[in-house]
Amino acid sequence: MSLQNFPSTGLKAHRLTLQKLGTDDAAELLRYQIENRQHLQPWEPLRTDEFYAFGTIERRIASMVQQMSEEHSLYLLIRTPESDAVIGECNFTNIVRGPFQACHLGFSVAESAQGQGLMYEALGRAIEFIFDAYGLHRVMANYRPENIRSGKLLKRLGFEVEGTARAYLKINGCWADHVLTSRINDKV
Repeated sequence: MSLQNFPSTGLKAHRLTLQKLGTDDAAELLRYQIENRQHLQPWEPLRTDEFYAFGTIERRIASMVQQMSEEHSLYLLIRTPESDAVIGECNFTNIVRGPFQACHLGFSVAESAQGQGLMYEALGRAIEFIFDAYGLHRVMANYRPENIRSGKLLKRLGFEVEGTARAYLKINGCWADHVLTSRINDKV
């Protein structure tokens, strides 16, 4: 199975819809990123003002769409049915086949949508899809030790801590340690 099986109406969750990122989403994704720039900054690489330019996001989306067509990644926008506004995003990147059958999970949620269980709902549905449609065995997700919310969310989703990587990623301008976690698909 593959991305070809992604429903045209998106993945439905109880209070949300997860839609595959497309070239038409540039303005809405840019709005989400600009509105949440300060909120997300402690957990992301340093971003220049150019990162938030419309032409830049169009180029990034074109690259992400290409990665999806090659089935190396899956980028999803999390929307509420009432407003259709993007309130978060999740992505499955570095999809590796062969004996590994694994990928990395990344996610973010709008500051205004925190604490409502929406990311738990969205990721639960997205992980179910990536396991079923792609037949992956492992999804890996890493977080900074001080990001308590992400740690609790991943644990609740069934991710297990596998260790700590020192100076793993350059986040907000500094090399930061990360807790390494994964969730195994027992069906494959």
